[in-house]
Amino acid sequence: MNIYIRSMIAGFVATVVLSALMIMKGAMGIMPELDVIAMLAKMVQDLMGFGGAGLAWLMHFMIGTVIWGILFVLLYGRLPGDNAVTKGISFGVLAWLLMMIGPMPMAGASLFGVGLGLMAPVMTLVLHIVFGAVLGAVFQALPASDDNTGRTGR
Repeated sequence: MNIYIRSMIAGFVATVVLSALMIMKGAMGIMPELDVIAMLAKMVQDLMGFGGAGLAWLMHFMIGTVIWGILFVLLYGRLPGDNAVTKGISFGVLAWLLMMIGPMPMAGASLFGVGLGLMAPVMTLVLHIVFGAVLGAVFQALPASDDNTGRTGR
């Protein structure tokens, strides 16, 4: 299987797991102010004049699947860790850091999301660590191509 396809499948599965945790967090009433989809929908609405939750979910999955999936494989050799799972966790921490200094302030939640409370950076870090662990585990579990012929190997 092509390495980019593997990484995007891994990104998709990790995004599904992350999304399920976000939905469960919301259903349990834990930190309702930390609603990433609502924040993303508002950012899109403010920037483009249209949007909504559906578009925000689509963007969330595109970011997790395509952007983070491909970026993971591009950075794989440089990430700390001795296997795909630990490299995935390292990548999850990097993705969290980028989210904390980019989209969080743009969404009005301040640097590192502290405008939502001191638990916001901790909660989002835990979610990104889980995302990274799943990303690495799925990437490692999928069959790899030895070369461009499509032959598989591990």
